[in-house]
Amino acid sequence: MKIVTPIHYRRYRAMNSKSNAPPSKMVFSTDKFDHTVLVLQGGGALGAYQAGVYAGLTEVGLTPDWIAGVSIGAINGALIAGNPPARGVERLREFWERASAQAPFMPLASLDSMRPLFNFLSAASAVTFGVPGFFTPRMPPPFMAAEGSMGALSYYDTAPLRKTLEELVDFDRINRKEVRLSLGAVNVRSGNSVYFDNQKMRIGPEHVLASGALPPGFPPVEVDGELYWDGGIVSNTPLWYVADEDYRMSALVLQVDVFSGAGEAPLNLRQVAERSKDIQYASKTRFNSTRIKEIEDLRASLRHVLDKLPAALKSDPDVQRLTAVSTRGAIALIHFINRHNTRSSDFKDYEFSRATVTELWEGGLSDVHRSIAHPEWRNAMEVAHGIHIYDLTPLSTMQQEHTP
Repeated sequence: MKIVTPIHYRRYRAMNSKSNAPPSKMVFSTDKFDHTVLVLQGGGALGAYQAGVYAGLTEVGLTPDWIAGVSIGAINGALIAGNPPARGVERLREFWERASAQAPFMPLASLDSMRPLFNFLSAASAVTFGVPGFFTPRMPPPFMAAEGSMGALSYYDTAPLRKTLEELVDFDRINRKEVRLSLGAVNVRSGNSVYFDNQKMRIGPEHVLASGALPPGFPPVEVDGELYWDGGIVSNTPLWYVADEDYRMSALVLQVDVFSGAGEAPLNLRQVAERSKDIQYASKTRFNSTRIKEIEDLRASLRHVLDKLPAALKSDPDVQRLTAVSTRGAIALIHFINRHNTRSSDFKDYEFSRATVTELWEGGLSDVHRSIAHPEWRNAMEVAHGIHIYDLTPLSTMQQEHTP
C-alpha cells in the first residue's frame, strides 16, 4: 500500500485500465444538497476498502462535510476529519501501511494458488502477535490478571492504536468542527447506543478507541466515567444516526459497507462461518433501510392528514410542529459495497497482510472509478419518498441488499 502492487494486481489493473482510470469530471452535482455525508461501517481489516473508496472520492472532488463511523469506520473517519482534505489520503495510507507491516510479503502471480495459505498465516500472526500500530497481546494474559482490572477484560491492549491516533490525527482540527465527526459506541452498563459527536462535545483519542473496542478482543474504554464498547455490537452501520439527527437537511450520503448482505450459498464450514459473519454485520444495513422507509411512509401519511385540515387550524402550534416533522430534505444514498473476495475466508476482518490490504484499497478505488464513469450508476431505486439509492450492482442483487 505504497501503493506498491504485486504483479497479478498490476495485470488486473491493466486489463481494466479503462474502468480504473480516474474520471475526467464528476457526473453527479452536489449543488442541490446541503451536506455530503460519508457513512463508514465496522469491519476490521476490511476497512482498507473504505480507505480506497475515499481516495477515489477525493479524485472526483467529493469531500464530505460530515463523517459517521463505527469501529474501523471511526478510525478511518478520524484520520479523514483530523487532516486537511489534501492530506487525508496520505494519513490513511500511513495507517494501513503500518497495520500491514507485519506481513509485507507480496506474492507473485505464480504463487497465486497459495494465497489462501498466506492469508491464513497472516491472520494467525495477527492473533498471536497483534497488529503494528493497532494492538498487542496482553502480558500477562487476561486469565492471570486481577478480576475487574482492564487487563482481565480483553485479550489485547490497544495502547499502540492510541499512540498512532495521536500521531496521525489532529484532534484540534476535529474540534474546530471543520468537518462533523460522529462516532458510534455502546454503553457497557446500559447497553444503549451512543454517538460521540464533535458538534456536541470535544472528541479525543478515547472516543475513537471506544468506538472500536470490540470485546473480548479489545478492552472497554472509559469516557467521562462510563465504559464503552464497539458500536457495531448494536448497529454496525451508522446510517440511522445520520437519518434521524437532522431529518430536514438535504444530503448526498456516501455509504461504504465492507460486508455484503448478498452472497453465494456456502459449500463448507469455513464458508458457513464467513457467510454468517457477512449476514450478521450487513443485516444492520438492511434494517436501517427498512426503518427509514417505515418512518418516511409515516411522514407521508402525516402530510396527507395535515393537508386535509381546515385553514383555521394551520396556525395551531401543534399542527405547525407536526408540519415541520412531516417534511424532510431530499436524500441521495450512493452505496459502495465491498464484494471483493480476497480469499481470507471467515478471518477476513483480522487478516492484515500487505497483499490483502492493497487489494482491498485498490478494490475500493476502482469501484469509485467505475461507478462515476458508468452511466447506469445514476439509475436510482426509491426506497421512500425523497430518498433514492444509487448502486451499480445488478438489479437482482441490489434488491436483495435494499429490500426488506
